[in-house]
Amino acid sequence: MLWSILRQNKHHGVHFRRQHPIGPYIADFACVKAKLAIEVDGATHATDREISYDQRRDAYMRRRGWRIIRIANSDVYRNLGIVCEMIVSHLPPPSVDANASTDTSPVNGGGTNR
Repeated sequence: MLWSILRQNKHHGVHFRRQHPIGPYIADFACVKAKLAIEVDGATHATDREISYDQRRDAYMRRRGWRIIRIANSDVYRNLGIVCEMIVSHLPPPSVDANASTDTSPVNGGGTNR
């Protein structure tokens, strides 16, 4: 469900990849431009051993400049809109190309005057 939203929308001029490698690990979803990894955790992340593994994995990614968001699988099903808002809040603001003109009218300096 989350992937269908992330892949369809371009959030703030960035795009997400699914199953993106970061060193020896694979992030569920990653925005390379923002160095943001999203991990969706289900029941398999509940034991002490699995929590310890996730902490080592997150520390590895952070040392390489990545930020990690961990989302419970149940939240994706129950609160998808809130999950998406939270992800967007971690993205950089959209960049604006200072040289790009939004007005294509030749009168205002855009387009061509024939």
